[in-house]
Amino acid sequence: MSNFIDYLKTKSFRNNLIAAIVTVVTLLIIAFFSLRYYTKHGEGLNVPELKGLSLTQAITQLDELGLRYEIDSVYIMDKPPGIVTDQDPEANTFVKDNRTIYLTINTAQAPNVKFPDIENKSFREVKSILESYRLKLGDTTYKPDVARDVVLEAFFGGQAIKTGELLPTGSTINLTLGDGRGSEDIELPNVMGFPLDEAKFSLRGSMLNVGKIYYEGVITDSANAVVIGQFPTPADTVVKVKIGSIVNLILSNKPKN
Repeated sequence: MSNFIDYLKTKSFRNNLIAAIVTVVTLLIIAFFSLRYYTKHGEGLNVPELKGLSLTQAITQLDELGLRYEIDSVYIMDKPPGIVTDQDPEANTFVKDNRTIYLTINTAQAPNVKFPDIENKSFREVKSILESYRLKLGDTTYKPDVARDVVLEAFFGGQAIKTGELLPTGSTINLTLGDGRGSEDIELPNVMGFPLDEAKFSLRGSMLNVGKIYYEGVITDSANAVVIGQFPTPADTVVKVKIGSIVNLILSNKPKN
């Protein structure tokens, strides 16, 4: 033991210890700077904000920065086609040179969707179903039926549609609902002299449907056009019609004297 302690006190040991320390430090410095060089530590780019740009504008910016890109597409009804809707990584993310940026653009063509089974379902349920299929709810009309607010028919572009038919995403669907009162009669409202919107509101409030609309003369101001005729025509005595009946209207710029 005493010999080992004596050796620790020798110049030879001190030299070997210093040499070992210097060697370790040198290796650590070499490893540190090699790693910095390999990973290009401190070098890189901030990803630009690309959302909302056209695809051409986004690609131009990425090319100028030396970044690669890959493109995917979605269809969003309320956004113009051809713009970037999403990006990965997000803007202001620090990335290395030649990194791939993933872009999602809004396609111009609406994909088709199979029309869902909505017949004999409640209006509330059907409204949710249409939204989930990315279809829009249009007008609702009623016709006599014992079921109230139950969908009896669906129409697209004036044509009846059935379950499974292909429609463009975003299509507007008009529905015919049961009135819950069967073949019950209702008093025909007199909408003579009403503006068109008020006439429609009155008829639908009576669970009647607006049919064809005719115009007398040239309509110079549609806001001031009023109903000058309706069919069926209300008489001095009470006129009753079936719930869901169609009422045709004639409009003119001036009320008929």
